[in-house]
Amino acid sequence: MEMVIRMKVIDLTPRGYCHGVLSALAMVKKVIKTESYPRPIYVLGQIVHNEKITKAFDAYGVISLDQKGKTRLEMIEEVNSGTVIFTAHGISEQVINRAKEKGLTFLNATCRDVYKVHKAIKEKLDEGYEIIYIGHRNHPEPEAILAIDSKIYFVEDEKDALLLPNELKDKKVFVTNQTTLSLYDIDSVLKILETKYPNYLFDNEICNATTVRQEAVVNQEDVDLMLVVGDKMSSNSNKLAFVGNKAKKIKSHLIGGVEDIDLNWLKGIDSVSVTSGASTPTIVTNEVVEFLKQYKENDPNTWDHQTKLNILDIL
Repeated sequence: MEMVIRMKVIDLTPRGYCHGVLSALAMVKKVIKTESYPRPIYVLGQIVHNEKITKAFDAYGVISLDQKGKTRLEMIEEVNSGTVIFTAHGISEQVINRAKEKGLTFLNATCRDVYKVHKAIKEKLDEGYEIIYIGHRNHPEPEAILAIDSKIYFVEDEKDALLLPNELKDKKVFVTNQTTLSLYDIDSVLKILETKYPNYLFDNEICNATTVRQEAVVNQEDVDLMLVVGDKMSSNSNKLAFVGNKAKKIKSHLIGGVEDIDLNWLKGIDSVSVTSGASTPTIVTNEVVEFLKQYKENDPNTWDHQTKLNILDIL
């Protein structure tokens, strides 16, 4: 009799929605259910970075304006009536003011952790600090931050840090960051800033939901493979895969759902761990875990990894 080969599957915790995502999704659902909000309903970008959630809301008639290369200020010009929801990633005062000028009904789903960074930067600007902000280009969170003041120095990597002006060493310098970065992104930049500006003030704003997920990846037992369930646009999901590869030297892949699993990844694998980003629906991650638990490399009957979820199941 042929021996059944079954992998060890480790379901890392915590996972599921963070408080910012829960709040943002609840806001959209409320607008959908409340007829007093003017139609159509727009979201300025993706309410959270998860394509499956966006498609589910699309099924309810919610229009997500998410054109690559366009700022939120440019996108608001496309809305002339209805209700606009600003995403969890934060929004600039310029966009809010433009929505008011156009007479639009709007709601702000900015995560409280993101709002905290806005508040800290504004306070430090008032105190005469030079601001250095660590983040990722072409992400909506830095877009709103950089709109606070044109003099904010934006740093994405070590190269950007090295190019910062030396004359800042004689000034008060405040450093903070995008909430969904990895500790490794920040540490590599901070080492350079410590040399250039020894007396800088640093406020680490990686949110708790991002931190505890990254810690779970770092502290997990050794496995052959890690799968991160999350959207390719999700910064915190990408960072989980990055931490798996960099900190644990575990081959790690980011997948949108069970349908994205490459069966070649599973050949000869004895153990696999699964985690997910803060905007990934639990039902999507559960489908991945259940597939892996029943998968057997030598049994083709267990290889079907097409999603069985209806798009409306996502919400």
